[in-house]
Amino acid sequence: MTATAETASTAERELVLTRIIDAPREKLFRAWTEPELLVQWFAPQPWTTASAKLDVRPGGGNVIVMRDPEGNDYPNSGVYLEVVENEKLVFTDAYTEAWEPSQKPFFTVILTFEDIGGGKTRYTARARHWRVEDRDAHEKMGFYQGWGQCTDQLAALVARL
Repeated sequence: MTATAETASTAERELVLTRIIDAPREKLFRAWTEPELLVQWFAPQPWTTASAKLDVRPGGGNVIVMRDPEGNDYPNSGVYLEVVENEKLVFTDAYTEAWEPSQKPFFTVILTFEDIGGGKTRYTARARHWRVEDRDAHEKMGFYQGWGQCTDQLAALVARL
């Protein structure tokens, strides 16, 4: 496969959200890697984040439990693939923990935190899906609205740190 064909293939399976956030990238990284901060912004309101267990290192696992307004819990588990402090986080639901394959892998998330000066950060969240159908389903579930709302909540939190 040529590099161009590979890029096109990835692009049709990817959803991307980019924002400029008025906070240094160190604060954004903390909000993604410290459980007590992550639970404050991670789920789009009126949902909440009931709990977060994070072992932020390559190969470390995470379990984040989102709760709907009726009180139903939805655990999401995954594994970190790459961690570059204050710059990049990559995690996937392809594994549940310690390289145990999940029943149905859905996506890999690539987060980048780029210092653009003046205490501001270019925040980019990429959701790379295994299949085009998964990407389409995620978009229909409200990727841009949900992740956008969570990013607004993230920005509000880091403004207070």
